[in-house]
Amino acid sequence: MVPLAPFAYWGSIMSERKINFNAGPTALPLAVLQRVQGDLVDFGGMGLSLLEMSHRGAAFGEVIEAAKASITGLYGLPDTHEVMFLQGGASLQFAMIPLNLGVGGTYLDTGTWSQRAIAEANTVGRGEVLWSGADTGFRRVPQQLDLGSVDPASPYLHYTTNNTIYGTQYHYRPEVGVPLIADMSSDFISRPVDISAYDLIYAGAQKNAGPSGVVILIARKDLVRTFRGDERVPKILRYQTHAEKGSMYNTPNTFGVWVVGLVAEWVAARGGLRAMAAENEAKAMALYQTIDEHPLLEGHAHPDSRSRMNVTFRARTPEHEAILLERAAARGIMGLKGHRSVGGLRASIYNAVPRASVDTLIELLREFKG
Repeated sequence: MVPLAPFAYWGSIMSERKINFNAGPTALPLAVLQRVQGDLVDFGGMGLSLLEMSHRGAAFGEVIEAAKASITGLYGLPDTHEVMFLQGGASLQFAMIPLNLGVGGTYLDTGTWSQRAIAEANTVGRGEVLWSGADTGFRRVPQQLDLGSVDPASPYLHYTTNNTIYGTQYHYRPEVGVPLIADMSSDFISRPVDISAYDLIYAGAQKNAGPSGVVILIARKDLVRTFRGDERVPKILRYQTHAEKGSMYNTPNTFGVWVVGLVAEWVAARGGLRAMAAENEAKAMALYQTIDEHPLLEGHAHPDSRSRMNVTFRARTPEHEAILLERAAARGIMGLKGHRSVGGLRASIYNAVPRASVDTLIELLREFKG
């Protein structure tokens, strides 16, 4: 591997930086940004930036393999699964899944992103919706008892593990008896997951794992190395094409892959996924408690479905929300405005958002009297 600066110096604080609660692209670990800054112009003493190097060269070859190894190590991936890096965001995966795995997949509808996946499935063929939270305003995800039975002929069940817009999250893995597919874009590398129980997971990096423009995909090797779709599907939209070429069928997002690998290393250096999950749980519970105790605030998600990544809430009136946003900006807090489709307020408290930032927000909320 190209020698880079050690991780020992990671973690210094720049007081002038904003407190970032954006939903994505969002906060990256400061230590990772410093690492990138230090090696961006002269990568590993090679006299070039990684941004200037051929993706076919040895230097990037080491970078992409190191990124795969870091993710493999975090999840303890079995030999049956492999890591791939693709492009097009999670939105392209909404289409690639039915194109590659078969039409007629089954979906759990928990909000905007699952609905977009369903829409693409319906473009290719027909997606079956097993459960929808639309009638409750997407305040909760289904529990296992809500799911009922899945047609055993269904090629897969697809669900979104964490919903950034509505602030809901699954705290269990659905048991359905068909191949399991998960969009983990907004809680990837935030907690331990038994990946061996999944046939395929994917994550747009910009929520929790890196910069925009790269998608991490982890899948069973036998699934992605054998094409099961219609022969009219273009080769670039086939998982087999990318798997056989080591994620380099076309020019990958070299910078994005590098940063994703660094973020994965940063998580490992902080104790791995169990330690990360404990930190995320503590941040979220402290913030939810503050909201629940506040007379002018109300959480959106049902308690059994509350996200550890995106805390969604409302103030009593839009005027109260406007005042809160103004006061937050005065303290250097950004990104609290809810998604444009639902309004309200939202704090995205991903891995890279430190407890100190959450505590500053808690202090602001406790001081808020209207």
